[in-house]
Amino acid sequence: MQQRRKSVFASAPFAMKQAALGAGVAARKNGAPLSLAAVVFALFVFATFLYNEDIKSIADFPFGAGALRAKAPDLHVLQESAGAAHLAVSSVSKRGEEVIVRVLDASASAALAANGGSGSSSSNSTTEVAKTNPNASADAGAKVDEGQEKDRDVTLPRVKEVGPEEARRREDEEAAEKEASAKAAAATAALRTVVNVPDTCDLYRGNWVYDEVNAPVYKESQCEFLTEQVTCMRNGRRDDSYQKWRWQPTDCDLPRFDARLLLERLRNKRLMFVGDSLNRNQWESMVCLVQSVIPKGQKTLTKFVNGGNSNIFYAHEYNATVEFYWAPFLVESNSDNPQVHSVPDRVIQWHSIAKHARNWVGVDYLVFNTYIWWLNTLDMKVLKGSFDQGATEYVEVDRPVAYKEVLKTWAKWVDRNIDPNRTTVFFMSMSPNHITPEAWGNYGGIKCAMETLPITNRTTSLDVGTDWRLYAGAQEVLPTLRRVPVHLVDITAMSELRKDAHTSVHTLRQGKLLTPEQQADPKTFADCIHWCLPGLPDTWNQFLYARIASAPWADQ
Repeated sequence: MQQRRKSVFASAPFAMKQAALGAGVAARKNGAPLSLAAVVFALFVFATFLYNEDIKSIADFPFGAGALRAKAPDLHVLQESAGAAHLAVSSVSKRGEEVIVRVLDASASAALAANGGSGSSSSNSTTEVAKTNPNASADAGAKVDEGQEKDRDVTLPRVKEVGPEEARRREDEEAAEKEASAKAAAATAALRTVVNVPDTCDLYRGNWVYDEVNAPVYKESQCEFLTEQVTCMRNGRRDDSYQKWRWQPTDCDLPRFDARLLLERLRNKRLMFVGDSLNRNQWESMVCLVQSVIPKGQKTLTKFVNGGNSNIFYAHEYNATVEFYWAPFLVESNSDNPQVHSVPDRVIQWHSIAKHARNWVGVDYLVFNTYIWWLNTLDMKVLKGSFDQGATEYVEVDRPVAYKEVLKTWAKWVDRNIDPNRTTVFFMSMSPNHITPEAWGNYGGIKCAMETLPITNRTTSLDVGTDWRLYAGAQEVLPTLRRVPVHLVDITAMSELRKDAHTSVHTLRQGKLLTPEQQADPKTFADCIHWCLPGLPDTWNQFLYARIASAPWADQ
């Protein structure tokens, strides 16, 4: 509690008091009145000490919060002694933008004097005054409520005006901080998330279910990276039912695709599809699946890089790439130019893979395929010698024999050059064609044209023309790898059911959209090899996603 000011005699030096008393006594003893000069001198001395004591009490007033509480008067005493005290503002001075208020309560001073100069200190009897008034003027006559603290100077904090631009800047900074925190939390959660796919579950055995709620995962119009070859709706197809079929495994569920989780698994990594145009079809699907959650300006697609063989989608924030590398036979061939590859007389160099394979080293996820380019002839032409040395002679080898030999060359390279602790390897089985409508009972049909439903209610085995001998060759070679496990993504049988999902006449021909006249001639122009997007390849990528996301993070 602030000590009350003592009386003049209590605060004056002892010698001064003795002198004043002595002068009075002497005057009374002598019986003579005090001279006028002596009285004036005595009053002057008295006033001087009174003034000095008052200044000292103000100068010594502490401004710390603890000191305020320690010296505040007991409100209970003030109320009893002074009743309803009236507070008056004695002075207000403005320093810059800070307002200092001097509050003096004469009644409180009187109460302190009546209380013998001591005040009780308690939290219940202490009230701190903080009056903020940036517009206060020098003649402030403000009143404060009774019971507030008395007789003190209060320095109020500076009030700074914030303009609209500064306010927006602060809001943007706060929003950015919140977004960064949310992304960090999501990234941490994704790292710890493991999709549950039981080991006993065969994802490739099941059936197609029409599902308008969960399919498709993305819309054609939402993916800026789709090429005209696969945008069937944009190219004139009227029904979109092919987008709404969801694959349902018999004994479990196929995990719903989560683009953010996959991108977190791909952070600072590379996912590469290697093979022919069907693998390019699947690569386009994967790009559309992941790009939907990436803001504009944070994603880039570059085509025909790396000597023309590569297309690279780059997710900036994740420092992740989804790439496609053109190698339709995996080994070297005369069809390796991705822009000029329509070579009817196809020749392969079946033991030469290094020229392509050097571009696969260090990739974190490799997805291989090769099939459609083998179907041009029953026999495959195998070069005698080397393309680099100008060799032109070849021998013709039965297709499944040549296919198996090429896979052996590929498997040896993988086993010798891939680090299984870093790289996960997938091999896609054969993507089927649908050029024989008699196989599914449509005897008046033309290839896959005008097909709008999958094949259902089969009572006999389905034969759409797939060369299962090549499938068997892959099944024999893949288990021979000793160091590097290769995951077979078995898409063939389930894809044979999707006669409705091909691009048909809603696509390109030699780089140009089919004309209305060409679309009216499906026997010549229908493409029953490639697939519309969104569509079937999205399901293939869900198989990849299930494998990648189900592996513990330590195995990635």
